[in-house]
Parts: sequence; structure tokens; C-alpha cells
Amino acid sequence: MPQLLKHRPRGDVDAVVVTHQHPDHCVDVSALARVRYYEARDEPPIELHCPPGALDVLRALEPKPDPATVFAVHSLAETRQLGPFTVETVSLPHFVTDLGIRLTAPGISIAYTGDSGPAPELHRKLAEGTDLFIADATLQGPSPQTTPRYVMTATEAARAADGAHRLLLTHFWPGSDRAISVAEAAAAFGGEVIAAEEGLVIPL
Repeated sequence: MPQLLKHRPRGDVDAVVVTHQHPDHCVDVSALARVRYYEARDEPPIELHCPPGALDVLRALEPKPDPATVFAVHSLAETRQLGPFTVETVSLPHFVTDLGIRLTAPGISIAYTGDSGPAPELHRKLAEGTDLFIADATLQGPSPQTTPRYVMTATEAARAADGAHRLLLTHFWPGSDRAISVAEAAAAFGGEVIAAEEGLVIPL
């Protein structure tokens, strides 16, 4: 949120997409609601595209203002168009409903996993042919042998990214050395591998 406010002090964004209801994916949306309520109360609601349960999490974080008065809430599973982007959603394995998204406009495509365990859908329905694939890389080292799996290693994210032009790793476990994640992913992915950092700008 602080990074967003550097560029949009009144939180004036066109839309927000939330892939799943876990608090770490909702807390900045709650902060955005407060900014809009106090700084731009007369502006139209911001479109919020999210799966079931996200609105309940936002209300639990901050019931006043009611997020439904600041946002125009839409089911992400039913979203087909966002401005110039065609939206495709893919259900992915996680602890709660997680919808990976692929955004496509003329000459550009971006995909984002949210948080996900390894799944063939990551490659077949999200990553292949994208300009930028943004992937959960929570873990480092060998793949855990436990099942079911709800988060990925950097190597698994890289394998899922096969067919994408660039890979952006995100959702690092606290204390993880991001250089190690990048090195592990680069060993399994032929394109550029980038680690997400605050303030990072990626031209597309």
C-alpha cells in the first residue's frame, strides 16, 4: 500500500483483483478502502474482483467503512473483461479457493498464480506464451514429499513457467535469500528470472 500511494495518493486505481481470501492478500485492500473513504469519498466505487470469502475477510479486518460501500464487488470466477484485458481464471490447489489469473490484451499477456501448489494447469492454462509469469515461490530447496501441496518451491515455479518469456518470483518465505530462489529457478527455466522487490518496475 505505501508503494501504491507514492504513485496514487488518493488510491485512484481502475480495479483490484484478489486471487484468494488469505489475509496477506487482503490487508492492503482493506487499507485502500480506508484511503478511498477518507480521501476520495465522492469518487465512484473501485471494481473489486475476488473469490468467495474475500469480502468477509475485509469486513473482519475493518468493518467501517463497509468494504461493499467503497468497492463494487464482482465474482472473479465470472470476470471476463477488465478494461483492455481479457481475463481467464484457473482454479489452483491451495488451502482455500485460489484463482490464478491470466490477463491478455493486444500484444501483451500476464499471468499470476496467487498462491498455489504444483499443478499442470499452471503451465497449460496460465504460463505458456505469456510475456510475464508471476509465480508463488514460497519454498527453497528440494520439493517436499508431503501431499497435498499448497505452495511451491522456486524450481517448481520455474517448471510451471515453461513457455513464458519471463518469470517473476514472489511470495517468499520470511527470511529466505531471494538470490537462492532466483538461482534455483534459473537452473530450470530458460528465460529471465526476477525476484519481486518493493518498488520494482518491469516494462512490458
